[in-house]
Amino acid sequence: MSEKTSVTAAIGGGVIGGGWIARFLLNGHDVNVYDPHPDAQRLVNEVLSNAERALRRMTMAPLPTKGKLTFVSSIAEAVRDADYIQESVPERLDLKLKIFAEIEKHAQPDAMIGSSTSGFRPTQLAEGLKTPERLFVAHPFNPVYLLPVVEVVPSAMTSPAVVERASAFLTTIGMKPLVVRKEIDAHIADRLLEAVWREGLWLVNDGIATTQEIDDVIRFGFGLRWAQMGLFETYRIAGGEAGMAHFIAQFGPALKWPWTKLMDVPEMTDELIATIASQSDAQSGMHSIRELERIRDDNLVAIMQALKAKPWGAGEILKSYEDGLYAKAHAHAATANTEPSGPLALHTDRVREDFVDYNGHMTESRYLQVFGDATDAFLHYIGMNTDYLATGRSMYTVETHIRHLREVKMGEPLRVETRLLGYDSKRARILHELFGGPGDELLATAEHMLLHVDTKKSTASEMGEELRRALANIWAYHKTLETPDYAGKPVRNIATDGL
Repeated sequence: MSEKTSVTAAIGGGVIGGGWIARFLLNGHDVNVYDPHPDAQRLVNEVLSNAERALRRMTMAPLPTKGKLTFVSSIAEAVRDADYIQESVPERLDLKLKIFAEIEKHAQPDAMIGSSTSGFRPTQLAEGLKTPERLFVAHPFNPVYLLPVVEVVPSAMTSPAVVERASAFLTTIGMKPLVVRKEIDAHIADRLLEAVWREGLWLVNDGIATTQEIDDVIRFGFGLRWAQMGLFETYRIAGGEAGMAHFIAQFGPALKWPWTKLMDVPEMTDELIATIASQSDAQSGMHSIRELERIRDDNLVAIMQALKAKPWGAGEILKSYEDGLYAKAHAHAATANTEPSGPLALHTDRVREDFVDYNGHMTESRYLQVFGDATDAFLHYIGMNTDYLATGRSMYTVETHIRHLREVKMGEPLRVETRLLGYDSKRARILHELFGGPGDELLATAEHMLLHVDTKKSTASEMGEELRRALANIWAYHKTLETPDYAGKPVRNIATDGL
């Protein structure tokens, strides 16, 4: 499959289906949606709104242009032109079999078909299909647009090439495909969650803990460990210097003690259901579902951003995803101006929700961020790509002068024009002009001095020939442009120049 899928299809737009739709759209893929629910469009658009808000907070990398969302009236219309199809209908095997038969009838011969099922095995889902080799389980976790892991479960009939293509595609949209070695009911994650859920039901049923107390034990305790290390690596540390073998030898006998009731479950009586519901209402009933989703999203973003700085766990997936987004954006920028006869238009953005202060205007730190992104685009334009960086050479910003001229509000478009003011074998001087707002006015300017360095020695060094050639090509045009009178000047002296 190519890096960009022209069309994806989503069959079902509920909580999980809506999350898939958002992830596809926000990664630049068009999505055809079939869901007969009368409120499907409203529900999907509400999920999409939250997803866009969360993803913009999670990554500063330039996202692709959002794909086109189309609601259709039949499965046939949804899948006809789709390269990738994701089924997310209710967990009823008879319904899923009917859906897959209809998909197979109308889908392209090489279309991949994934199921969001949390429990059924792909062999069960492929019953009666003529082309079972392209069907697999792609089980995500809520919210699909933020959490990266997706369990990819093939059956014995699923083509290995299809698994490879599907995994590659899911990786490009920021996910971590985990190919399950053997199909099993409920796959891997839900079997683990089921064990915790069963024990939690018993603790409530027996009056030992409330729903909030159980959640507090998880979110203030082992949940924090699990979020970045999981189960076995956490226990490896618990074993101390002697490691996992010591841990098992020390705590393994406890597994024979009658602590849990995992082979049993309390009867879900009306009384137990009412108890759980009332405790849950007391715990979080003051928030609407959409508010809870946003709180959850903000917390997940914060955790993953913190892990990205390491990079570790989900943060490593986020960093890899962001690197890909930057590479795509910069590659696009590199072809945006084949002849730099005027200022280079290499970077566009918009004033995001987290760019603004209490006045609703973009904060000064975000001006620097936009200019920094524009500098990155310029460097990629002249050939400082990942291959160049891998040689131990880079360019660092060693001096910056920003002028703030006008305010701009949330949601308004931004664009940067960049010109080269001069260069030598080790340095380049560039000027950015930031335009935006409803009148596309000049908002700010930034002048940067860039120094070429040997990153291994942490010293200034001569540029590579490819960078010098690119700068020479730009300079042949930009040296004829009029240099703004403010370029190269220091901050205004109030005593002599006034305000």
